[in-house]
Amino acid sequence: MNRSTWTSWPSREALTRAPHTRSRAVIARFVWSAVFVGLLWSAFAGGRFALWQVAVGLVVTAGCATAGRAFFRTTREHRLGPSLGLLVLLTVVAFGALEAGAGALAAVLWCGCAVVALERLPLFAAVPLTGVTLLAYAVVKGDGWLTTVITTGSLCLGGYVLRLDAEARGSSQRLLAQERAARKAEAGAAALAERSRIAREIHDVLAHSLSAQLVHLEAARLLIEREPSAEFRDQVLERVVAARSMAREGLAETRQALSALRGEMIPVEDFLRQLVAGEPAEVAVAGERRELTAEASQTVRRVAQEALTNTRKHAPGAAVSVRLEYQPDAVALEVRDSGGHRPADELAVSGSGYGLVGMRERAELLGGTLEAGPDEEGFVVNLRVPA
Repeated sequence: MNRSTWTSWPSREALTRAPHTRSRAVIARFVWSAVFVGLLWSAFAGGRFALWQVAVGLVVTAGCATAGRAFFRTTREHRLGPSLGLLVLLTVVAFGALEAGAGALAAVLWCGCAVVALERLPLFAAVPLTGVTLLAYAVVKGDGWLTTVITTGSLCLGGYVLRLDAEARGSSQRLLAQERAARKAEAGAAALAERSRIAREIHDVLAHSLSAQLVHLEAARLLIEREPSAEFRDQVLERVVAARSMAREGLAETRQALSALRGEMIPVEDFLRQLVAGEPAEVAVAGERRELTAEASQTVRRVAQEALTNTRKHAPGAAVSVRLEYQPDAVALEVRDSGGHRPADELAVSGSGYGLVGMRERAELLGGTLEAGPDEEGFVVNLRVPA
């Protein structure tokens, strides 16, 4: 063994209890409870102790169980001082139990301390403590030297085997966690590659088409403006300008979608501030800011756009407040305006053709919720999606 073998702790994974099925956990609790009750019965039954002595013994036993749980916790945290202190305390309590006449309980405490020390402590601290406890056990038992050697050797071997088994289990847990992380990273890389491919297709087809439409519509506008003013000419010019505006908005939306597919979106709070720029609106952000998933981020953006579009359409000039809240396991968006009440059937559609009903369906696909309706003097949209 090298020096690190003596000074190193078992890994935290090794010192953490392995997850069990419910049935196995119930059986384990039953078995340990039966062993514990049997131990107490053998120690205090038979009329050797007065009632108050039995009560004191039960209190001390409960304290030992609490100290044992604390020892398991401190060893998981790799705190050597408290761990040694707790084992020394249990060893001293065993001597007290021996003096009180509960030799079986003392022997169990010493053997248990020896085994868990070898299993959960660095060897340089575990070996001396194990030696002291097993020496005390051997002196108290008073068996022949052969029986004593076999018993103490078996306890040492059992403790060290438990240590090796725990280390193997911890290594398996670490390898499993690394494999899961690698698979997750591989799946993320594959998804990003597919999104990049889709983004290239959209850019090559839709974005180029919209850009060409903008060029032609701008040329058409310039040509129409050269004609003498007339009712027909003004109507055509109005439609061309509207079509140009729609094409420009569509191109902006397409570029935003491309950025989302490539994972190059600006932070949500910055997007919201840009969205309400030039309008009687304010944006508030609460909670600890963090990077959102592409799906959650895109849903928040689309709902904010849809809510503001509805406000412009049905309550022009109304004051708007936008509140984004980062919650521990979700992100919430509230868009509230001060305009008049709107009929319920207007919630399903907007000028974009993708109404709040579609946004609600999109939120539900992510496991979230979207609620919209009149509130006091205005209208409010509440979105919450896991993130």
